[in-house]
Amino acid sequence: MERLTRRTLFGEMVAEFTGTMILILFGVGVVAQVVTSKGTLGDHDSIAWAWGLGVTFGVYTAARISGAHLNPAVTVALAAFSDFSWRKVAPFALAQTLGAFVAALLVRVVYADAIASVDPGHTIATQAIFSTLPGNGAMDVSTGTAFLDQIVGTAILLFLVLAVTDSRNDAPVAWMAPFIVGLIVVAIGMAWGTNAGYAINPARDFGPRLASFFTGYGTAFEDQHGSLYFWVPIIAPLIGGVLGAGAYKLAISRFMPDDDEPGEVGEIPTTEPHVYRAPAASPRS
Repeated sequence: MERLTRRTLFGEMVAEFTGTMILILFGVGVVAQVVTSKGTLGDHDSIAWAWGLGVTFGVYTAARISGAHLNPAVTVALAAFSDFSWRKVAPFALAQTLGAFVAALLVRVVYADAIASVDPGHTIATQAIFSTLPGNGAMDVSTGTAFLDQIVGTAILLFLVLAVTDSRNDAPVAWMAPFIVGLIVVAIGMAWGTNAGYAINPARDFGPRLASFFTGYGTAFEDQHGSLYFWVPIIAPLIGGVLGAGAYKLAISRFMPDDDEPGEVGEIPTTEPHVYRAPAASPRS
């Protein structure tokens, strides 16, 4: 009996929406908890771990249907260097941003009393709950440095995502891949969080930024100095993602042996990865 499939573009968009929403519920939620409790209910490490776990749970949710990009930088990089269709880039990015927007609205509503208690004016002091700022709003980091930071951080992300999802490169088994991707985000948060808050995801930053703007944060699109900043965590990750994916293709992928069962590199595997075994020596060797 022929197996029917429900993998349509709409279904993939719903999966990206839902997976990104789960990511943001944990990520923005943990920042809200730390900020409103003034550090008594968490710190930088809890933030890094919750973001990583949010990625893990979001990937587990969407992987089977859409490949679990959850990030426009991932989507664009896969369109540039893998088999992902360019016609799906805009729909995926829209679904990811909407998922992030809805999740941030939920956090904003649930934490409304706590936010009003510590920052009744909805100032830059709690804006960082929803979107990133140069130097996390506390240090004098230039826009140029923040831009470079986001390029480098996202390049690391895409390089490693391609490395751990490439079946020719001993990719982890399907049930472990989302956890490994989550650990990548934890590591980036612990090593690259100072200059720009490691957005490394345009949807992760812009969706919550919009949500905060519509719920009382009039300076949502600005940094702590009043300069327009919202574009940095959009443009820089898109550039960094392409550079990171390109670096993997140039430095690693092209030296890999051919695989007779290739998967779509960059998407989370949903079956056991093919294990490459060297062929027997040919008579000409």
